[in-house]
Amino acid sequence: MEDLHKRIDVIIDSSIETNAKLQKICQLLSDEIEHYNWVGFYFKNGDRPELKLGPYVGAETDHTIIPYGKGICGQVAVSNETFVVPDVSNQDNYLACSIETKAEIVVPIFKEGNNIGQIDIDSHHIDPFTEKDTQLLNYVCERVSEIL
Repeated sequence: MEDLHKRIDVIIDSSIETNAKLQKICQLLSDEIEHYNWVGFYFKNGDRPELKLGPYVGAETDHTIIPYGKGICGQVAVSNETFVVPDVSNQDNYLACSIETKAEIVVPIFKEGNNIGQIDIDSHHIDPFTEKDTQLLNYVCERVSEIL
């Protein structure tokens, strides 16, 4: 994971524009972590109580706008806390992106104390996420907040 931290730093500190950095982070995480099958960012959509899809890697999704409170991403927008779902079939408020998705982790991004977005990871495996995933994604979100 230390190597991934360094590679995230290289992307964040590069001179390319912000969306390209976010896209490269999605690609890096998707390529390097076998159980990350969909990696994407959602961001607060202006003053509206909803999230808007940003850069991502994985299957296309119909969920380009997610109202606060809906699905795992919408719940994180309200709770301001990381949400790990070991098995999405046991979640009542889950928005299915793909029938292959078995688990999900969503980590909020804070800027000046405000929840401005999140990173969303879907996995095709049941219960794949560990404390190491949470720590890595917290690091990604901290670094990403610096460029937003």
